[in-house]
Amino acid sequence: MTTVIHHNPACGTSRNVLAAIRATGTEPVIIEYLQTGWTRPQLIALFAAAGLSPRDALRTHKTDAAARGLPDASDEEILDAMVADPVLVNRPIVCTPRGVALCRPSETVLPLLENPPDGPLLKEDGSPLFG
Repeated sequence: MTTVIHHNPACGTSRNVLAAIRATGTEPVIIEYLQTGWTRPQLIALFAAAGLSPRDALRTHKTDAAARGLPDASDEEILDAMVADPVLVNRPIVCTPRGVALCRPSETVLPLLENPPDGPLLKEDGSPLFG
């Protein structure tokens, strides 16, 4: 199994996670989900593998999720909205042989990596990725 990152290149956390993966010597499959979109079965499978509900994975920051009433919506309604508007899925989501996780904060990716990254690694804000 390869490493896959569901990535938004405009997101600092997503860029930090991608850098951490690459620092292990791994080049992941990068899926820019804002361009490709999501399918309902894909989201259901990712969330199940990561132990998340659609509500857990709902991006409310810098989206209109609250205005749509999504924080109080059913899982089915949230999934419908995520398929229609991919930005509503929080990111990045990383899949490796060790598991699947929503990697926010970025250090959440570390247990998923086969090898520790060559580092030290810094986040874009200059803080250490490991601490």
